Amino acid sequence: MSSFVSWIRVSLSGFTMVLLSVVFFMLMIPLLPWRIARIYCCNVYGSIAGSGMAWSCGARLRFHHRERIYEAKPAIYISNHTSTLDMWLGMWICPMGGCGLAKREIQLVPGVGQLYTLSGHPLIDRSNRERAISTMNSVAEFVTKNGLSLWLWPEGTRSRDGQLQPFKKGFVHAAIATQLPIVPIVVHNAAKVWPRGKLKFNPGPVDIVVLDTIDTSGWSAETIEQHVEDVRSVFERKLAEGPPSLA
Repeated sequence: MSSFVSWIRVSLSGFTMVLLSVVFFMLMIPLLPWRIARIYCCNVYGSIAGSGMAWSCGARLRFHHRERIYEAKPAIYISNHTSTLDMWLGMWICPMGGCGLAKREIQLVPGVGQLYTLSGHPLIDRSNRERAISTMNSVAEFVTKNGLSLWLWPEGTRSRDGQLQPFKKGFVHAAIATQLPIVPIVVHNAAKVWPRGKLKFNPGPVDIVVLDTIDTSGWSAETIEQHVEDVRSVFERKLAEGPPSLA
């Protein structure tokens, strides 16, 4: 896809996202007293916006074992992070009643940031470790009390070279605090379709593979490092295998 066509597609999608954001912003204002209702409302927004942005970059989405997302609900969904497309895929894939956990910097993103803040989805300040831990504990209490799920990217930020990065410990802390199972979601080729920092797309297949649920009921703080490495090794192995055949 040429740079000009990529620009046209992003412009059209961006304009649509602005209109969509305004509509949902207005819908959520009357829901200010009910945070859970706002979260569900934003889930609807995410399912529409996510599929729209996937179209804009020419991603041909191919799901494998999508039913596992709903079988484990509520759960902690985790995925690898290599592309700007990942954010939109997460919004689209995350089931109703699923919460994101975004960095506070998202509030500075025009439109999306304000909508996210209004949505009731939690924010975390990663610049301060103590504050981040306190926030994670509060988020764990909130999702457990209300039967919600969490969507996290364990790498913390997008990979610069498309390779799997080290996992941070936050998802394990969340699993221990909530006792929710973990559902690994491996995304293949998102970085090829929408390379980091570029506005030129390369249309092609993006395979989204939902793996078997990981039971976390026996996890403890004493073995956090082992859990981090065990889960990361699952991603490393599946990414090395490549996307599943559709035959």
